[in-house]
Amino acid sequence: MSLIKWSPFFEPFEMDKFFEGMVPTASRQSGLVPAIDIYEKNNAVMIETALPGVNPKNVELSVENGVLIIKGDSERKTEIDEKDYYRKEIRSGSFMRQVALPEGILQDHAKAGFKDGILLIEFPKADSKQAKSIKIDIESNKE
Repeated sequence: MSLIKWSPFFEPFEMDKFFEGMVPTASRQSGLVPAIDIYEKNNAVMIETALPGVNPKNVELSVENGVLIIKGDSERKTEIDEKDYYRKEIRSGSFMRQVALPEGILQDHAKAGFKDGILLIEFPKADSKQAKSIKIDIESNKE
């Protein structure tokens, strides 16, 4: 094991490289992992993910045990042999993203739409039950 000089400017990706060999490969995600935004709007929880160039027919959504699973395939029709690239950052192939859903939503009533490369999923929030206020009389022990 080699020593690493500590620096307050140590980059997070360098830390990932350091631990890379110590983590079993089964637990690491590979391939495309789309970024997501989760926010609340009009009594619903909204989930957005950018999937540019992805055909909506190639996207599968499911909910299992309170976890939203987004799976799909991104195809590129203009691939060039690896040796001809100066830089290759646009990725294609299978992708998957899992995200835990917040409590208090109606998972069975989700709606999804796809517009301009953005997948938008809406989960309506369950009606919040108002806390009941009841008065409890305290009896005193009369001796």
